[in-house]
Amino acid sequence: MFESAEIEHHIDRATYKAEVPALRTALLQAQYALLQQAQRALVVLINGVDGAGRSETVNTLNAWLDPRHIRTEAFDVMTEEDYRRPEMWRYWQVLPPKGQMAILFGSWYTDPIVSRVYGRDDADRFARRLERIRHFERMLVAEGVVLVKFWFHLPKKAARARLKALAADPRTAWRIGPREKAHLKRYDDFIVASDEALRKTSQPEAPWHVIDGRDEAYRNLAAGRYLLSMLQSAVQSPPPAAAATPVAAAEPAPPLDGKTLLQALDYGQRVSRERYERLLERWQGRLNALSRDARMRERSLVVVFEGMDAAGKGSTIRRLVAAWDARYYRVVPIAAPNENERAQPYLWRFWRYIPAHGRAVVFDRSWYGRVLVERVEGFCSLADWMRAYDEINAYEEQLTEAGVIVAKFWLAITPDEQLRRFRERETTPYKQHKITPEDWRNREKWPQYERAVQDMVDRTSTRVAPWHVVASDDKLWMRVQVLKTLCRYVQRQLDRRD
Repeated sequence: MFESAEIEHHIDRATYKAEVPALRTALLQAQYALLQQAQRALVVLINGVDGAGRSETVNTLNAWLDPRHIRTEAFDVMTEEDYRRPEMWRYWQVLPPKGQMAILFGSWYTDPIVSRVYGRDDADRFARRLERIRHFERMLVAEGVVLVKFWFHLPKKAARARLKALAADPRTAWRIGPREKAHLKRYDDFIVASDEALRKTSQPEAPWHVIDGRDEAYRNLAAGRYLLSMLQSAVQSPPPAAAATPVAAAEPAPPLDGKTLLQALDYGQRVSRERYERLLERWQGRLNALSRDARMRERSLVVVFEGMDAAGKGSTIRRLVAAWDARYYRVVPIAAPNENERAQPYLWRFWRYIPAHGRAVVFDRSWYGRVLVERVEGFCSLADWMRAYDEINAYEEQLTEAGVIVAKFWLAITPDEQLRRFRERETTPYKQHKITPEDWRNREKWPQYERAVQDMVDRTSTRVAPWHVVASDDKLWMRVQVLKTLCRYVQRQLDRRD
């Protein structure tokens, strides 16, 4: 990947001064066009060898563009605080909305490469992290993000000379510390790991652009011209929805005999009020004890509730959180995305709420809206929701690898029971806010939702994050079943890590 950058490249100052004004004007025009269209976001990754001009390039790009519409962030290796959440969490927090740009100095490549060089990651883990990055970048591009990946290179001799010059100059000596010196000693190891990372992650939709960092004029013009070409391409490309690659296969076929997962449940299970109160107290106490288990200091909990309208999600969540200290948890109700959320990749709004170790989050509806309501109502394309199964599985795998226990519940009711609850809501003043015309419209699409649920469970009930489907015609029985299942599942996950 670095052969061409090993050849010393140079631009004379006269040529540089002559070309920069026109380049800056074109960059600004393209940036404003991106902003006005607001159809795509653009993310610039700045990576490379120490001393190759990465910081200077970040400063130059902010000077040439309008920094009011750029978010610039720097990332180093992961800290102890970073490890309290999934690896990619901190990058999701800085993704720009459509129309905006971000410049990431470091990015999601820094920690994998450094960890491989210093032996914290073996070859297998390094390969898995690179594959995760490939998947992450493909998802971003499919969601309308343009990725511009720069690698600024220095040959070994030039890197040694650059660091020596920086250390000798009182104005720049602060930039050279023990870490930079240690990196230089491992230069060959860094090149091997970096070459593998770039080769395995240079994809058609997100290629690497390697630039010789020795000459400032050459470096700036090369980066500026390439960025301009990517900005112009982003502006001229069709909107992401129109550009989506059609899938060759049709949507999943329903069972030939018409039987579905939800129809196979036993909805006749009941529990008396007296027994319910005893069981509720028992399992709430068990859940409280689990939240205070010392092992939860290194784990976090995400509980997902999905279900048909009036299935009892809200009342079940209230019984669940009643077992916890209010400082321990957060309940996140999910509605239709607002304008800011629609300007981001669809998983962005869920990544924001992932808890640190020792905490819990309960989602009242979740990221599964992409393969449920968005699928049934036609709010996204077939390609989008078919792609989402794999993206969701990868997302949940990242969570579990970072110590998050993901517990997913589908609360299932029969059409007759839903109708009874709808009518009860209409006639009970303090429940009337729970019933809307949209609920009745959704009910008319019961077969489509039932089919979407079956496909969802089939394709996203994994070893690391299985679905728990609970018959909910009897709310008392369902609440006890959810609490019991959650306690046993959390216990198994804690024991598995011991």
